[in-house]
Amino acid sequence: MSILEPSSIIPVKELSPEYDPWDPITSLREYGQHVLTSVEMTVTNLCNMRCEHCAVGDSLTMKEGELLPLTNMLKRLEEVEHLQTISITGGEPMFRAATVENTIVPLLKYARERGIRTQINSNLTMPYSRYEQLLPYLDVMHISFNYVNGDDFHEVGFANSGHPVSKEAAYRLYDTMLENSRRLSSDGMLISAESMINYRTHTKLPEIHRLIGDMGARRHEVHPMYASSFASKLPVLSLREMNTAIHSLLDHRDPEMWMLFGTLPFFACSFVEEDQKLLHRLRSEKNVTLRNDPDGRNRVNVNLFTGDVFVTDFADISAFGNISSSKLDDIFTEWQTKHPLNQQVNCYCDAAGCCGPNLLVADMYYPGVDFKTRKAITL
Repeated sequence: MSILEPSSIIPVKELSPEYDPWDPITSLREYGQHVLTSVEMTVTNLCNMRCEHCAVGDSLTMKEGELLPLTNMLKRLEEVEHLQTISITGGEPMFRAATVENTIVPLLKYARERGIRTQINSNLTMPYSRYEQLLPYLDVMHISFNYVNGDDFHEVGFANSGHPVSKEAAYRLYDTMLENSRRLSSDGMLISAESMINYRTHTKLPEIHRLIGDMGARRHEVHPMYASSFASKLPVLSLREMNTAIHSLLDHRDPEMWMLFGTLPFFACSFVEEDQKLLHRLRSEKNVTLRNDPDGRNRVNVNLFTGDVFVTDFADISAFGNISSSKLDDIFTEWQTKHPLNQQVNCYCDAAGCCGPNLLVADMYYPGVDFKTRKAITL
């Protein structure tokens, strides 16, 4: 578990529409079953924003606790036999300079030494100097972007603040986010901007996509909104509205930009003609990929304050183990083989390249449907 200097970093394969190691179908096909290849780590519960759609909003705090010794986590990572990717999340991981220097950078250095791909989830509103430290090591800077202007950012990003936030303050952060994105992209970092399809964005996606290109992002991720945490009481789009929104985005997108769709509620086993038409278009469009949901299929999340291990980010499932007493591979195997919720959605259709629905998507749009009894209709 030594830490290499930048000059000693091992070269890794470039991420592209043909190579997305976060997608669990790659390891499923390689090993014949789901294995743990991705570990996500929560390094902070602090954040300077309170977005109305935040999927971890209920866990955000005003005061930080004490992190476990980093060596504990590095030991558990070292034990994961097939580890390919790590992700760092929060809260806002870059909120405290000490977290960046003492936790994030060492984790990224370890990953680069081992040839593991890395991602950080950030709102990009922190000082540029914090992000600059990551340039030699980080593969993907993942940001959430659901706005067409500063007013959207103000309204969405501070909806759950509990106190007034001035437009001027919000606009300063919005401008910082845009500038940081452009500068980091210019300095060689892959910026991947995620937009959710929800009641606010579904008619604005083409304009959001254009702004994402202007920010220098090289990938646009598109996901349905998870109805969890702060978002649990927000309006849920119908499948028809979501279908229409995706077609509109595809009509207006930049075909040279990688567009990654994840956790979509449309499946090759659907009998609905509109679903089949959309899936056919998504599979035939240039630089468009469909990522299977990694939660509980090839990924776990570790809380670095408690050591608790969760098999899914957003579904209401309690911790499934703790790194103080168990190896991550063992925790993952127990989830795969014993938990009844996993047995409901662990179907797999090789012909369609589909690993089944996300737990929340299944609950939102397909209650009571047994996906294990369905087969792809057309491809």
